[in-house]
Amino acid sequence: MTDWDMTLPRAYGDACGVAAFKVEPEDFQVEEVLPFEPCGEGEHLFLWVEKSGQNTQWVARILGKMAGVPPSLVGYAGLKDRAGVTRQWFSVQLPGKGRADNLDWSDCGNGITVLKTGWHNRKLRQGALLGNRFVVHLRNVTGEPSQIEARLQLMSLQGVPNYFGMQRFGFNGGNLDKAAALFEGKLRLKRDQKSMVLSAARSWLFNQVLARRVREETWCSLLKGDVLTFRDSHSLILPERRDETVLERFLSGDLSNTGPLWGCGDRLSGDEVSQWEAELAERWPLFCQGLELAGMNQERRSLRVMPDALCWQWGGDELHLSFNLSKGAYATAMLNEVFNNIR
Repeated sequence: MTDWDMTLPRAYGDACGVAAFKVEPEDFQVEEVLPFEPCGEGEHLFLWVEKSGQNTQWVARILGKMAGVPPSLVGYAGLKDRAGVTRQWFSVQLPGKGRADNLDWSDCGNGITVLKTGWHNRKLRQGALLGNRFVVHLRNVTGEPSQIEARLQLMSLQGVPNYFGMQRFGFNGGNLDKAAALFEGKLRLKRDQKSMVLSAARSWLFNQVLARRVREETWCSLLKGDVLTFRDSHSLILPERRDETVLERFLSGDLSNTGPLWGCGDRLSGDEVSQWEAELAERWPLFCQGLELAGMNQERRSLRVMPDALCWQWGGDELHLSFNLSKGAYATAMLNEVFNNIR
């Protein structure tokens, strides 16, 4: 087992205090935001599900069993935390609406509640979401309230480093240990397990690039070789294709610089940014080569995430927060900019 250093530098200095996180399931609430509503027709039954204490994949299996269909016919847009109360859409393919007439979704149990349903003409695919709404209740908060509020205000204006959360890597980096063993040919995994550890390896490499840029204070600076992405889409602007509007849009948060999600193909960055990313392959050859041999394609991820509608309210030593994040962004990464011991 490798001793993985999970320490990541903060963008705005030391933490402002300490807070108790996820004391009760209701302290962490997440609501998924899709870019569409079920259209009302088709053979895919969409289920708006509230779950507590269960992970997304487990819920998908339960819904499939209740509907009498294999797991391949159940879809969801994103993975949600086990710890907390989360609301998200699932789809179940049921050719012929009559097949759904006798299904009783009110008896799911196991912390699962179906809040509403609707028909749609396509399966819900992973990644098909805009983002997530978060409601977070922190308890036993220590620290100067004025400093905490000043940090939150700064984050609202300038964004935060878009780190992958520690839960991505498993307990004590267990998913990274599995990735190393997989790449060394010492471990065989089922398809879903393999996907999880490949994602962990990519996330680890991305965090290393972002951590370096945070230390060098360039994570939200526009450098000559940066590949840029739009706030609400995956479209990219290559370094040689910038126009006169880029700087203004970058400063406003509409555009952000990106780091690599490692795989086969060109990194697209240039100048010193490309050199930093090349040095990553020299430092972590097992992960980089392993991801390439596994057939992962080179992609890009924003280095910065801008929280929308960030609001807070105090109640004694408790702090109530609400905010929206784009898809793939972690609430824990944002909270860690303010408090220690957020997991």
